[in-house]
Amino acid sequence: MRWRLRKINFKQNGGELMKNRKVPIFTESKLAKVTNNNDDHKKLRNDGFGSVHKGTLEEHNGTVVVRDTVVVVKKPKDMDKSLLNKDFQRELEILMNISCKNVVKLKGICLETRIPSLVYEYIPNGTLFKLIQQNELTWEQCFKIAAEAALALDHMHSTTQPPIFHGNIKLANILMGRNNSVKISDFGTSVLISPEHRHIIAIQKKDSLHYINLEYLVTGMLKIQSDVYSFGVVLMELLTGKKLHVTESEKSINTIHRFICSVKGDMLSDVINFEGASEDEIEGLRTIAEIAVKCLDQSRANRPTMSNVVQQLANINPSSTVEEENEETEPEVDADKLSSCLSCLGMDSACI
Repeated sequence: MRWRLRKINFKQNGGELMKNRKVPIFTESKLAKVTNNNDDHKKLRNDGFGSVHKGTLEEHNGTVVVRDTVVVVKKPKDMDKSLLNKDFQRELEILMNISCKNVVKLKGICLETRIPSLVYEYIPNGTLFKLIQQNELTWEQCFKIAAEAALALDHMHSTTQPPIFHGNIKLANILMGRNNSVKISDFGTSVLISPEHRHIIAIQKKDSLHYINLEYLVTGMLKIQSDVYSFGVVLMELLTGKKLHVTESEKSINTIHRFICSVKGDMLSDVINFEGASEDEIEGLRTIAEIAVKCLDQSRANRPTMSNVVQQLANINPSSTVEEENEETEPEVDADKLSSCLSCLGMDSACI
């Protein structure tokens, strides 16, 4: 019965079509081996979408194991099958071939479960949330994180067809790679969910509600502009060094309102600690705060695109050059548009 059920799920999830696409397909037994049968000791977290386990994937060259790769397996909750996005095969292929180094790599998918399970690369250096808690971010690090996160979102919004939005941008989904390079995780989750049901997932993520603009409560839809709003909240938390209160939604809304009023009223020092900052650094922080306010506009028509945000950040010059990342260069994406931002980061093509 289990074998037959796996075959049924594989067929219903479009397995025959996926065989002809450039997407590695894992069996359920393979993922069980990777995660040691979903061992609780390997569980990283549970969220509104499902469980997340760390595991080790053996990569082969023919019959020879060439390396062991640490991965993350995201197993969705057994939600209503009707929520499955019918076009997810095409979108997953796009995600598999993303060349942006600031997006966590999707390594494959399992179609033998009722809702497909996703396999991602493992990023070992924690989340932006933990980094902010340490309260040790310099101005250069703050700028670098903001710029790289913007580049990643712009890449997904502007260079993929169809455009792919995240739907759950927050501190916990911004991971830190080598040299504090940004790695946005959880791309791929939204492509499994049909657009008319994506708000259900957002509501289930109770720790994410303050990242979602109130507009979606009226329309019942998350859109690309929703990512822009969430990015504005992340910028605010990055600048203030404080995460909004998850269980105190009214307090969170008031915090956002106070931040906006402080920026518009030229009283940024009320919400950001300028102690020890130079005049140039203060001016840069003020510019980033103004970008955050634009992103937090309650009218989605007034929010900038992520391309606009990238260009505005490109006009900011940190007081010192950010250390270059010695990562392997991948094909460039929109090099002309992003060259000024990459130049001021001193990173060449490391972030694309």
